[in-house]
Amino acid sequence: YLTRVDWLMPWCKIHSRLSETKDEELKTADFHYELPAELIAQYPAEKRDASRLIVLHRATGLIEHRRFSDLPGYLSQGDILVLNDTRVFPARLTGKLSSGNDFEVLLLRALENGCWLALVRPARRLKPGRSLEVGNGNLKVTVKNFGGAPGERIVSLETQDGGEAAGLIERYGHVPLPPYINRPDTESDRERYQTVYARAVGAVAAPTAGLHFTCQLLKDKQKAGIRL
Repeated sequence: YLTRVDWLMPWCKIHSRLSETKDEELKTADFHYELPAELIAQYPAEKRDASRLIVLHRATGLIEHRRFSDLPGYLSQGDILVLNDTRVFPARLTGKLSSGNDFEVLLLRALENGCWLALVRPARRLKPGRSLEVGNGNLKVTVKNFGGAPGERIVSLETQDGGEAAGLIERYGHVPLPPYINRPDTESDRERYQTVYARAVGAVAAPTAGLHFTCQLLKDKQKAGIRL
């Protein structure tokens, strides 16, 4: 989703600092930099590989501003490209409390007996024993216990007809966009917030560096002798 390179420039300065500094001399202040909100794209580039690519040549310090479609030119025959084929599912469940306030349940990891580890909001209101309705009551979320970290809860999912919850999660869930995306999710995010090689369902966050690959780009890499 990040289509601007301006925010990456401080990282190049950090690399320069690291290359000329011994480990024991590093300070946390070396990693502080300004990140203007207006430089964070809220929507992806129209074409996946049209996003910007910044290239830092470590040997010389040269910085190049390119497009992601230029990436094959920086790889050589015999190189291996390791892809994370995880597939994001719509893990964010939302609804209204009896008070009228919004609630959110972000499913993090499936546990035994149909339970999930989840991150909930507002955490102070969602204590063990609390039941929540999603999708006009078609899916019931029950808080079973506290999790191991602040805001975490163990929850169970129950469908109105006693069937599998997976279908209703897919139907009523929202794509969990990164916190720097300050807009509601849209239907198009279900496709654009996936890599083109996504296979293994279960992730709540996409491997964002892979979002810029296209099927054609991967084919071109293989033809050039780059192993995937």
